[in-house]
Amino acid sequence: MTEFRHMPVAPTRTRWLASGGAIDAHRHDDHQIVYAGRGVLAVTTGAGSWVAPGDRAIWVPAGTVHAHRAHGELELHLVGLPATENPLGLDAPTVLAVGPLLRELIIADTRTEDDGSPERARLRAVLLDQLKASPQQPLHLPAPTAPLLRALCDILRADPGDDRTLAELGREVGASDRTLSRLFRRDLGMTFPQWRTQLRLHHALVLLADRTPVTTVAHRCGWSSASTFIDVFRRTFGHTPGSHPTG
Repeated sequence: MTEFRHMPVAPTRTRWLASGGAIDAHRHDDHQIVYAGRGVLAVTTGAGSWVAPGDRAIWVPAGTVHAHRAHGELELHLVGLPATENPLGLDAPTVLAVGPLLRELIIADTRTEDDGSPERARLRAVLLDQLKASPQQPLHLPAPTAPLLRALCDILRADPGDDRTLAELGREVGASDRTLSRLFRRDLGMTFPQWRTQLRLHHALVLLADRTPVTTVAHRCGWSSASTFIDVFRRTFGHTPGSHPTG
């Protein structure tokens, strides 16, 4: 992401993106909350990617170069906040849980331009209070910097259902499983199984946004059975993939 646009003000508005649509790399001098009222949103930075379905939002700190991609028809709600206003105290992109009240506040705040009225100021104040209470979600897929890891991760990104062991993948990229395990912990801060599970969950969200059947999603993402996939999905997102909102 070496080329990007500088857009000083982070807008507060609603945008629609067709499935597969994108907003190229850019940065703001403001913080921004991005939320998909419909579809699944992917935000990518140089440090990795974050995926958020309709019950999650993504906090993008001021100055962060980022790009958006839509999976499924995307109703994108953007909330800009001055760089001096950081209710979460976060300096890195983060996925946040969005409950029913916060969802409606975000939609209301992005539906029309800020008219400076006391009513609008009160709406924004409640929105910020709700943000402070939003649990953070571990949905970050970090991007590798080590060449060996980049080669291995590219293989799995191309086919998240690839179920080869780390040793088998290591033979393809020319490294031992011990070396690769050490690189995963040092470069990405997680183990190989943890990273692969995150990758598969990200891919599952994309497939579900396209209304792919749950059993097909489980197979394409490399789970041994639909029941195993459903269990992992429920533990991560709090509901089953069959009841997952697609918009």
